Amino acid sequence: MINQKLKIILHFTLSFCVLIFAFCVLANEAQAAASLYLSPPSGTYTIGSTFPVKVKVNSGGETINAAEGTLIFNSAELQMVKISKSGSIFSLWTREPSFSNSSGNISFGGGTPDNFTGSSGTIITITFKAKTNASAKVSFSSGSVLAADGKGTNVLANMNGGFYTFKPASFPKKVPAAPVISSTTHPNSKKWYSNNSPKFSWKISSDVTAVKLLINKTPASLPSVFYDFPIAEKKLEELLDDGIWYFHIRFKNKYGWGGITHRKVLIDTESPEPFEIIVDNKGDSTNPTPILDFRTTDSTSGLDYYEVKIDEKDTVPITAADVESDFFKMPVQTHGRHTIIVKAFDMAGNLTTAAADITIEPIELPIITDFPQTVQVGDILTIKGTSQYPNVSVTVFVKKEGEEPVANNVKTGDEGNWLFIYDKSLDKGTYQVWAKITDYRGAQSNLTEKITIAAVLPSIIKFGEMVIACLAVIITLVALIIVLIFIILYARYRIFRWRKRISKETKDAEKTLRIAFKTLSQELQNQVRYFDKKPKLSKREKEVRDKLQKALDTSEKFISKEIKDIKKELE
Repeated sequence: MINQKLKIILHFTLSFCVLIFAFCVLANEAQAAASLYLSPPSGTYTIGSTFPVKVKVNSGGETINAAEGTLIFNSAELQMVKISKSGSIFSLWTREPSFSNSSGNISFGGGTPDNFTGSSGTIITITFKAKTNASAKVSFSSGSVLAADGKGTNVLANMNGGFYTFKPASFPKKVPAAPVISSTTHPNSKKWYSNNSPKFSWKISSDVTAVKLLINKTPASLPSVFYDFPIAEKKLEELLDDGIWYFHIRFKNKYGWGGITHRKVLIDTESPEPFEIIVDNKGDSTNPTPILDFRTTDSTSGLDYYEVKIDEKDTVPITAADVESDFFKMPVQTHGRHTIIVKAFDMAGNLTTAAADITIEPIELPIITDFPQTVQVGDILTIKGTSQYPNVSVTVFVKKEGEEPVANNVKTGDEGNWLFIYDKSLDKGTYQVWAKITDYRGAQSNLTEKITIAAVLPSIIKFGEMVIACLAVIITLVALIIVLIFIILYARYRIFRWRKRISKETKDAEKTLRIAFKTLSQELQNQVRYFDKKPKLSKREKEVRDKLQKALDTSEKFISKEIKDIKKELE
């Protein structure tokens, strides 16, 4: 019994010692569990590219407050670009982070007053550049991690570097991309065209060595028409049938044939089917808004729209869908003959035209039953009438001679009677009045015959006008007489002045004439005396002497007589 108890005590004592020993060993290991490492620890990069590597610390469960280390690398394989402290757990630096590409090392040393515990604390970030085709190693040559225990115990257990692979950039072989097609004749691949000889063009890059083309009605086909010289356009001289076509094209370069472009081509050269315009007036020849049915079809591209033109009015476009869902109702038309032209267009712009004539009859005329033949100026004009239509509009036109007519609207009563009162005061003159009816549908009648109404002045005003007219005539005659007297007096004055001036001029002329005649007479007398003194005159000289004497006597008598006549006229 005692031996049994002793065994138990010895076993318990041994187990306790083993436990104490294990605890001490584990505690020792825990004190040395921190590590420095690089992140990422490996990677493959293109030569000439840059990549970041972080220097991190794992505290291994300890609370730490400082760390330092030195990294080494092969400067022939790697190049340091920069070191960044951004995002670091340290704020104090005992050794400012630095690097040397010539010696291939990086060093740092820092700490924090706030302490750190964790498995991924960033100390610094290093940016490397790959220099050559190699596998580069970055490793720690020294380092320490200090515990925040007041003693600065180094708890660093491991330092793990990195291994990075660098390769040259790879450039895959590249065949030509699918061509981009344009067309001047068929620019929109979703639109129908009436041109059945399309032309296509595309841009050729410098590496393209050949082209293949094909046009058919299959959406996805391999081009088969080979051009060893890369053409940049193609016009299809052979006319294509109506329908949906596909133009296929691809390029080739030294690496092979590239992608294929399938370009849709929509062709429709046929016009819509011929059609007629069917007019439906609902059995009423006075209907101002008949229904028109002009639907047709197009077997290839389909109908797009219609254009309706009535007489010389503007063309009205209508979509094919609207015509299919409902007939076309004409806007209100006046009575008479109308010409309708309808054009049907398909999606390619082809058209078919139809025409029709319709006649709309007028409704019955209104009747003017009561009107004055004369009214006095200032009186109200009242006109009465009747019609076959209750509760419709009557338009009454009033026109003064020399002026434009004025339209006025009134309503008929339940029995068709109507009354028009002109709301303007009539001036003196002659007026004409006529009317027409417009019913609730817009149908109209013809115009009634025109009636004539005279607007005259009252009798007293007429007498006054007559007196005024007489006075006007008398005043005018007196004025004319006064003017005539003034003209006569002025004329006599002017004649007097003229006679006086003429008399003076005549006396001056007489005096001058007498002097001239006297001088001439003396000269002639001298000549006569010359001949008289000669003892014997020849026959010729005698004739000359007699003629001179005769001319002298005749001239003296004539001049004396003329002067007397002028004096007599002036008196």
